[in-house]
Amino acid sequence: MIALIQRVLSASVSVGDETVGAIGPGLLALVAVQPDDGEAQAKRMLERLLGYRVFADADGKMNRSLTDTGGDLLLVSQFTLAADTRSGMRPSFTGAASPEHGRRWFERLLELARAAHPGVETGRFGAHMVIRLVNDGPVTFRLDTG
Repeated sequence: MIALIQRVLSASVSVGDETVGAIGPGLLALVAVQPDDGEAQAKRMLERLLGYRVFADADGKMNRSLTDTGGDLLLVSQFTLAADTRSGMRPSFTGAASPEHGRRWFERLLELARAAHPGVETGRFGAHMVIRLVNDGPVTFRLDTG
């Protein structure tokens, strides 16, 4: 599983004219499921999303996690993160899970997140989504469970 996380002041995701998820301060996580991902990767990714220290402490150092701050989490599926871009001028998506496998494990990650942390929102799997965010920093990291 791969996640591109951004520390945000706010973020929202819309499908058409409908806002399907919105958060205040916290993390926006764009998540890609890979073919071999399963329960262990979903649990590890959640552990990293909730525990990764990207928020400032009293001294301005990144020593606080989403759990520490009580911030929100917006999970958005994005299979393109698993693209192979090493050669050519067009991405290859062989590193991404099939839509069925991707949905299963993205939804499991979402289920685990909602059970472990308040303020979890999401987009709509497989839909064309518009994401709006106010990046705080900017602070952006790639997390990988592999």
